[in-house]
Amino acid sequence: MTYILAIDQGTTSTRAILFDAQMQAVAMAQREFAQHFPQAGWVEHDPEDLWETTVATCRQVMAEKGITAADLAGIGITNQRETTVVWDRASGKAIHNAIVWQDRRTADHCEVLRAGGHEAMIRHKTGLLLDPYFSGTKVKWILDAVPDARVRAARGELLFGTVDSFLIWRLTGGAAHVTDATNASRTMLYDIREGAWSAEICALLDVPMQMLPEVQDCAAHFGTTTSDILGAEVPILGVAGDQQAATIGQACFAPGMMKSTYGTGCFALLNTGNAPVVSKNRMLTTVAYQLNGKPTYALEGSIFIAGAAVQWLRDGLGIIKTAAETGDLAPQADPGQDVLLVPAFTGLGAPYWQPDCRGAVFGLTRSSGPSEFARAALQSVAYQTRDLWEAMRADWQGETHVTLRVDGGMSGSDWTMQSLSDLLGAAVDRPKMQETTALGAAWLAGMQAGIYPDQEGFAATWALDRQFTPQMDADLREAAYARWQRAVQATIGV
Repeated sequence: MTYILAIDQGTTSTRAILFDAQMQAVAMAQREFAQHFPQAGWVEHDPEDLWETTVATCRQVMAEKGITAADLAGIGITNQRETTVVWDRASGKAIHNAIVWQDRRTADHCEVLRAGGHEAMIRHKTGLLLDPYFSGTKVKWILDAVPDARVRAARGELLFGTVDSFLIWRLTGGAAHVTDATNASRTMLYDIREGAWSAEICALLDVPMQMLPEVQDCAAHFGTTTSDILGAEVPILGVAGDQQAATIGQACFAPGMMKSTYGTGCFALLNTGNAPVVSKNRMLTTVAYQLNGKPTYALEGSIFIAGAAVQWLRDGLGIIKTAAETGDLAPQADPGQDVLLVPAFTGLGAPYWQPDCRGAVFGLTRSSGPSEFARAALQSVAYQTRDLWEAMRADWQGETHVTLRVDGGMSGSDWTMQSLSDLLGAAVDRPKMQETTALGAAWLAGMQAGIYPDQEGFAATWALDRQFTPQMDADLREAAYARWQRAVQATIGV
């Protein structure tokens, strides 16, 4: 049993990655699935797509490597967070499409809760802001919208879970209804200080507590797959939400270490140690990971649109054919044009939290073209990261030096990472191992299985690919950032 199978169930695709005994990724299978947009601001997935692509990629990667379940020491799962599934306990079938983390349909209800004076209590217990981003109001919406759902939930016939819980339920044949502390901490139903579901918040949202999964450490025995899925039973030994898994995979185990992942969105986590830090700048307080019953906390900033801005250039405007083209186009942009894109396509995340805001472009001229749009899209990611960077450093009362490690698809663009370093005025470290999210899940499972090293040993394996250092004049940097801030405020004001 020398391999770990990592399942990375993401927002647009599902991947299965095999890691060997040396924690090297040796095979990968990936399948995309459909995105559903029933109304403006609504985003859904068919849970069967999540399940079927999970099983298919797991079987595919094992077949390509020529291994069987007997070669697997365990499974690690990492998943898109906050995405909400409610399913029938008996059949395992969802009663409604999964409501995706990007979905904004419960914004009005969040305003009702805020007007009712509940945000301070929710923030104290969960570390989260009152926002449709999180799972709690999504569960309420499903129970309210689906006929007889509330009656069935009260009878114990329905279960709620984030994607990890849904997959584990299916993988174990309904034997395990579990989650880990990181996913639980993103539901807006979990008290991160007490390490337990909040009866007060569940009552406020009218979510029956018997629907909720059992919360475990990130490295634990979550159940065993049924033999029909992979050919034999395999233990599930590690689970973490995707951004926390990337934090683990980047070995950000010391307070003051920060990782920023650039995928569909951008998510930055700053390790703050064994005590939750209350943000004064609208950052989130969350569980970075939990091992041996002890949570480690983080400040998190969420950017809703990062790589999705490039997808918009490709799929929405049709000015590029592949995402990679932006890295070649951006350097060709006219330096005399200051085109700025504020990509608030689904609202603005941290530190603004403006769910109803929509995107805007500033500085267009008659000669603005694909190069200027490409540069603006890539720089929007750097500017938004600067927003998070400033807010976190203001909240963080520990060491003044913050180590920033990057990963995700956009981190492979040298131009983008150099722009990020320039606009932050700080070094940006890109690791050799780019599969940090899957690696984090694999390490959790492998450590639990006893084939991978402990935290200290794992941290020692982290290796630098390239460090980007600031090349921009400080005055130009601050002038550019000030212009960005004005553009954001103008966008919010529309």
